[in-house]
Amino acid sequence: MTLRLGYGTNGLTDLRLDDALGLLADLGYDGVGLTLDHMHLDPLAPDLAARTRHVAHRLTELGLGVTVETGARYVLDPRRKHGPSLLDPDPEARAARTALLVRAVDVAADLGAHAVHCFSGITPPGTTTDTAWQRLTDALAPVLDTATRAGIPLAIEPEPGHLLATLADFHHLRTLLGDPEPLGITLDIGHCQCLEPAPPVDCVKAAAPWLRHVQIEDMRRGVHEHLPFGDGEIDFPPVLEALAATGYGGLTVVELPRHSHAGPELARTSLEFLRQAAGATNGAAAC
Repeated sequence: MTLRLGYGTNGLTDLRLDDALGLLADLGYDGVGLTLDHMHLDPLAPDLAARTRHVAHRLTELGLGVTVETGARYVLDPRRKHGPSLLDPDPEARAARTALLVRAVDVAADLGAHAVHCFSGITPPGTTTDTAWQRLTDALAPVLDTATRAGIPLAIEPEPGHLLATLADFHHLRTLLGDPEPLGITLDIGHCQCLEPAPPVDCVKAAAPWLRHVQIEDMRRGVHEHLPFGDGEIDFPPVLEALAATGYGGLTVVELPRHSHAGPELARTSLEFLRQAAGATNGAAAC
């Protein structure tokens, strides 16, 4: 199966959204990881429905698929990165994050997205692990209900330093929630290299039944820094081969959120790299 490649708008924040989508289509990407943020389809600004219809029309016009991502740094709080989270001690703050995710699912349905991405957040100081997991399950319940009604998978991402940091943590959450049908995983290939005990290719195989979204970039062991391809330690051809073998039909989205200053060029070189890596895999299989 041929992978469908996308690029994340959180790595194109210096471009207007219309321009970013046009760039990705011109380069030959199959889709986009659309982070809802103040510069790209602001989920909290007026006339969201009308703006969403415009983006949906633009995506259709350009032939781009889409995943809705919710990792904007300051969309809810201009002073706290990724705050408030689903683990915030304040119930009203947690509810604000839940409401944002519910809105993201509604936007995803209107865009025809294949999934909504989210993450747990960092466990606040003084919070026990049991309390943190209870907050997470409670906060996700309305989001999962909305996802079920909309028919949109909710793909939670294991994030280094967060409560839910590993594949094992994902399975713990799945068990706590009773294995709800819409809950899946966002697998970040770099995070596998950074943190997981198994190599990325084995993580792909292990995550396959629950795979709903994929992010990809280079990374080094033990260092949570998203790197352009070739600057880290990952051997990509076998990872791409394993991804293709899973039958995963969603987008595999390049995730370089700290490189927006060079976004257009990195979008070009990233696509070339991934195509070459996939070609190396296909060539080896044909021999």
